[in-house]
Amino acid sequence: MTTGTNDATSSQSHRNGTLKSHLRAEVTRRDSVPLTIVAPAADDPPRGGVVVVQDARGITPYLVSVCDRLAGAGWLTVAPHLYHRDGFDEVDPAGGWPGAVPAMETLTGTGIDADVDAALTHLADSGFDAGQSAIVGFCMGGTVALHTATRHPLAAAVSFYGGGVSTPYWPGVPPLVEAAPALRVPWLGLYGEQDALISADEIAALRAAAARSGAPTELVSYPDAGHAFHSDDREAVYRPVAAADAWSRALAFLDEHVRPR
Repeated sequence: MTTGTNDATSSQSHRNGTLKSHLRAEVTRRDSVPLTIVAPAADDPPRGGVVVVQDARGITPYLVSVCDRLAGAGWLTVAPHLYHRDGFDEVDPAGGWPGAVPAMETLTGTGIDADVDAALTHLADSGFDAGQSAIVGFCMGGTVALHTATRHPLAAAVSFYGGGVSTPYWPGVPPLVEAAPALRVPWLGLYGEQDALISADEIAALRAAAARSGAPTELVSYPDAGHAFHSDDREAVYRPVAAADAWSRALAFLDEHVRPR
């Protein structure tokens, strides 16, 4: 395993004003998987660990800003680079969302599971067991978060508008309505009712499927928000009121379920 400062990530975050001076950012590798890590300062011990799973665009400045926010709230964050097998971290921003879809389609359940497990191993090696670790994901990362919560007895999982609800995205990852009854973890879903990719009927079906798991679950849907409503780097889809409420709920959910160190 090699470790180094993530100069590109840190520089971009500083330009965007997202990386607080008391946070530490780096990229490390575990079993060939690159991991972006953002941590509180050395004299501010983390309260727990959170795996942060990218949306379809990859490890973007937005995704790093999410890690920054979580680290600012006291969490050690680890974001696996899911596109590393294709040789890049982030799809070309010039291609926008359409350019992200082909990259997303190259993923497999086997590869995703290996990359997420590498991030969880990093948290374990940092002193955080399953009861002190959580997973948060956005878009396809929200799908991964729920899927992971059926594989590992973590403390909590949060899915921001995870798709693949009734039709699977990847081999080895079942549709979420089939996976949700097997949840082993308290799960929070955050969805927009105007989502062009996830219908209102799918949201309702996922809420019911998660409730059958026996784990504490909640799915909150926002009437005036669509897909990617938390993405404050995309003016066309960002909905600040829904985003702020969802973020507050996510932090409160982590506080409630992740066991203090």
